[in-house]
Amino acid sequence: MSRLWLARHAEAAPGGMELSAIGRRQAELLGKRLTGAGITRISHSPLPRAVQTASIVAAALPGVPVVAAEELTDSDPTEDPAAAEAMVARFADPPADELCITHMFQVGWFVRAVLDAPAARWSALNSANTGVTVLRWSATPGVPVSPLVFNDVTHLPPELRWTGFPPELRLP
Repeated sequence: MSRLWLARHAEAAPGGMELSAIGRRQAELLGKRLTGAGITRISHSPLPRAVQTASIVAAALPGVPVVAAEELTDSDPTEDPAAAEAMVARFADPPADELCITHMFQVGWFVRAVLDAPAARWSALNSANTGVTVLRWSATPGVPVSPLVFNDVTHLPPELRWTGFPPELRLP
């Protein structure tokens, strides 16, 4: 069994490149949440907000390698479906638990892919900043991939949850 851990980057400051103060705190709490989870590798989008999130998370997971993955960049998967499918294929069935720090669109596309849902369904799968999604691959042939968790934000106190969502989609 292996698990792919997906997390949307932490909150970005205005302009979308660097993390905000809230984002830095979210990333610290994500790192704390993942301590002891068995993560063996961190891959991240090359965009600065994901790079910074990965760096902060990695500080809580000493010795875990951190690598940039161009496939995880922030793009609309429907604009280049072949690239989106290549992203899923690259990270499918990791040899050990891997964390991908990426963007909302990419998290939605991964979940859509493992559920074998139509391509149009990914856009309804919103993730909060540092929301955790976990996909499980079984060692048993023929057993489908299982989404274990989607958009878990329990590592965040209420005031840091739901950033990255429009107000009408936020839960109390």
